[in-house]
Amino acid sequence: MNNPSSKQSPAVRWVVMGVSGCGKSSIGQGLADALGCRYLEGDSFHPAANVAKMSAGIPLTDADRSDWLLRLQGEIATAQAKGESLVLSCSALKRRYRDLLRSGDPALRFAHLAGPREIIAARMAARVDHYMPPSLLDSQLRDLEPLQDDEAGVLLNLADTPEQLVATIVRSMKPSASLSA
Repeated sequence: MNNPSSKQSPAVRWVVMGVSGCGKSSIGQGLADALGCRYLEGDSFHPAANVAKMSAGIPLTDADRSDWLLRLQGEIATAQAKGESLVLSCSALKRRYRDLLRSGDPALRFAHLAGPREIIAARMAARVDHYMPPSLLDSQLRDLEPLQDDEAGVLLNLADTPEQLVATIVRSMKPSASLSA
């Protein structure tokens, strides 16, 4: 956490977003390592009732996600108030979810991992010990609202290597960089 490069640049908060199975956790951890900051796995903030619902193959509703998103917003707001960088993984499927998270830090950035359904489904099927069944992928894809032009962030192709994805996110932070890749 005492990465010299993080002391030279202002603190930044990132949400690595996308549907289940797109690689949010590994890219989030890789980005946090690259930035020398704390990483939070958004799934670990879900209440037991949400995990039970998803484990049973039942999609979450907006009401189910409400308290979870508020907890994540609180983590973002705390990091912003302390002037700390933070990377958080969170599906952030809908614009209103991202707006809620952004209310904890207006400068919050999003790294949207996107790609073909077939690749994501294969990744989900290969996972072990994860509560999210592949049967919920289509409901997540239906709910997904991609980043809009007025949202600070970068759209990434999940077919790229983790190293390429993290490097693209870091490059997007440079003042001359475009907000989408």
